[in-house]
Amino acid sequence: MSATRRLIWGGGILVTIIAAGIIGYVVIEGWSFTDALYMTIITITTVGYAEVHPLTTGGRIFSIFLIVGGVSGALYTLTGIIEYIVEGHFGITVGRRRMKARIAKLKGHFILCGYGRVGREIARVLNEEGAPFVVIDSDQNAIAEAEEAGYLCLLGDATNDEVLKEAGISQARGLVSAVGTDTDNTYITLSARGLCADLFIEARSCSPGSEVKLERAGANRVISPQAIGGRRMAMLALRPAVVDFIDTVAYRPGQELQMENVEISSGSPLVSLTIEAAHHRTGATILAISKKSGGLIVNPPEEETIQDGDRLIVIGTKKQLAASESTFEGGRG
Repeated sequence: MSATRRLIWGGGILVTIIAAGIIGYVVIEGWSFTDALYMTIITITTVGYAEVHPLTTGGRIFSIFLIVGGVSGALYTLTGIIEYIVEGHFGITVGRRRMKARIAKLKGHFILCGYGRVGREIARVLNEEGAPFVVIDSDQNAIAEAEEAGYLCLLGDATNDEVLKEAGISQARGLVSAVGTDTDNTYITLSARGLCADLFIEARSCSPGSEVKLERAGANRVISPQAIGGRRMAMLALRPAVVDFIDTVAYRPGQELQMENVEISSGSPLVSLTIEAAHHRTGATILAISKKSGGLIVNPPEEETIQDGDRLIVIGTKKQLAASESTFEGGRG
């Protein structure tokens, strides 16, 4: 039985015993309600006060049973109260310590700042993709929702350097700032960039004109949910089949055909290979190359050479991408 239910049961038992005591003294001794209540309370609590009126034999026998039942009920209720307090405050403290210990072990994870409407959707997608992440929010209710969803989370102000350090920013793969104001997103971006110069930072833009400020603060990418939503609705009206294809490949979990963004490391066997040779080696189709030197080559020609540090947008089956993972990362091809 939970501490809450035990507390409710204990309170019910105690009220029942008090009511029984009052009725018993009124019926057996013929006392008034006030005298019966007073006698019942001092009997249950065993304070040792004198009897209100001399008791008859029947009244003394009734008092014996009332003392045994009353003391037992009071102890049961007191135990429930203590358990409720311990389970509440102590349980929360232990839970948060365990949460912080799990967060401290993370590497290559994402830090999600803000668990509002946008943040919840980001967390859902990250969770579906199996990407480790930590949610930071200053709202206790938001953190409670994140905990209920099973996410790692921290209650705190994401603009605070210590909170970001506690979230493991030095070991993080990236940070997504999705709070509801441009001011907070700017401060979070500044704090994160100051702590980790190479961290990938994505920031939410809440109003027109804030994109430039967020980029100056250190954001690698600035996203406006309103602009993206409007653009998507327009494209869905103009080219529904294209949008459906992109959704199927990029967003819907469980699909056989997938699109990935991979970075070519120095030890990758693909370095110096042409697009045609890389396709034969991996089986995946290279849709675009983001060159380390800058620039994006869409639908690259077969003779285009892959260089160290290039980012490839590839499409293929789960099996092809899984088999090619070590090749992209520089393991054995």
